[in-house]
Amino acid sequence: MLHKVCNLYCATDYDKQDLFQEIVIQLWRAYPRFRGDSKFSTWLYRIALNTAISDLRKQKNLIKSVEPDLLPTEIQDIQYNKDKEEKLAQLYKAIHQLPEIERGIVMLYLEDKSYEEMEEILGINQNNLRVKMNRIKEKLRKLTKAVEHGVG
Repeated sequence: MLHKVCNLYCATDYDKQDLFQEIVIQLWRAYPRFRGDSKFSTWLYRIALNTAISDLRKQKNLIKSVEPDLLPTEIQDIQYNKDKEEKLAQLYKAIHQLPEIERGIVMLYLEDKSYEEMEEILGINQNNLRVKMNRIKEKLRKLTKAVEHGVG
């Protein structure tokens, strides 16, 4: 789960490792404050996402775009036929262009988290999440078309 957060928010292996270490440190520091009010996995996601977003904001000026060869290794290893592989790469490139919070929502959505779980993790109410998810889907449609036509 932590590696998926790192893959979504970082382009290079070095940055992924660095973020992973930062998340582990933050989890270690925050553990004494874990009260058990929510599931452990919910708490873990919240710490991981908040750390990733904070780290990204610190580096915002450095990271402008993601090159196709820097996509997560999970994508590079998929053995789909050429067309499906290309569309998947376009989708991930489009996801990397989304703002940080929207990337977190997409990651949780792709992890098959319910809107209730997403609300616990992100602190955004379910109705707002549904609206945001619909807008994100539309944005991703436009971004993948732009990437497909060489605009993105």
